[in-house]
Amino acid sequence: MTHQNPSRGEIYPYAGMRQVPEFTLTSSDISEGEPLPAQVFDADSGGENRSPQLSWSGFPAETRSFAVTCFDPDAPTGSGFWHWAVANIPADITALPSGAGDPAAGLLPEGAITMPNETRAPEFIGAGPPAGTGVHHYWFVVHALSVDRIDIDPQATPAVLGFLMRDAVLARGILVSTGEYGGAAS
Repeated sequence: MTHQNPSRGEIYPYAGMRQVPEFTLTSSDISEGEPLPAQVFDADSGGENRSPQLSWSGFPAETRSFAVTCFDPDAPTGSGFWHWAVANIPADITALPSGAGDPAAGLLPEGAITMPNETRAPEFIGAGPPAGTGVHHYWFVVHALSVDRIDIDPQATPAVLGFLMRDAVLARGILVSTGEYGGAAS
């Protein structure tokens, strides 16, 4: 269930979870509150299914690993849409390059596990909002964790990852970009 977060001014998918501090998440490809670039849309929408570059800093010193997720709470599904989820990123990794969501590119650190997205593929899938559904918000989140790794089946869903890491989250870096039908063409 999503809720409004008055400080962020939009739907806040983490409102029902234990609240933790935020740290800095930036990208050379996407910007807070701005439309996604064409390459971050899915192929059916004219994009490249390319995950954006992400960098993070200011997380707690006791961080032992990270997880990265991308979620669209505005998808007309009743449960949102998971675009990407990666667990077990070592604590010494503080950036992912553009395209890291493509398993064939080999850009994720050793030991990282990518969960299947909503299409059941273990990769990043770009934005593809249906016509008539308005502006969607794409929540790119880096979760700083108090454990070295999450023991998870690689075929588990991103929601299961969220459940398994819930007590280990120390802080989150959040970057929310937008997209709407036809956005890759603009």
